[in-house]
Amino acid sequence: MPRHETKLVEETLAGSFLDERPARLIGDRAYDSDPLDRRLELDFSIELIAPNRENRSPTQDGRKLRRYERRWCVERLFAWLQRFRRLVSRYEYHVENFLGMVRLGCMRSKLRYL
Repeated sequence: MPRHETKLVEETLAGSFLDERPARLIGDRAYDSDPLDRRLELDFSIELIAPNRENRSPTQDGRKLRRYERRWCVERLFAWLQRFRRLVSRYEYHVENFLGMVRLGCMRSKLRYL
């Protein structure tokens, strides 16, 4: 049974290939959760930045949420990559080939908008 993404945050951070953990985690409204915020702060020393859901009182000021507003760059990149059927269907078996196709898709999208 699929689990909500907020339940997978700790597993994702534990399985990260980076040498150091990020200082901030930017998520959408679904990440607005006090228990998740506490777990990230206590276990990983990561600041959670997420806009408040409509049924909650504001817990963050506008300065932190400016980082969230710039998140659209990443979202647009994934939307542009969805145009390439080879990436969506994951035809590549080897991760090196798939990464090469992702890079090729990024270059093609970037060249289109220059």
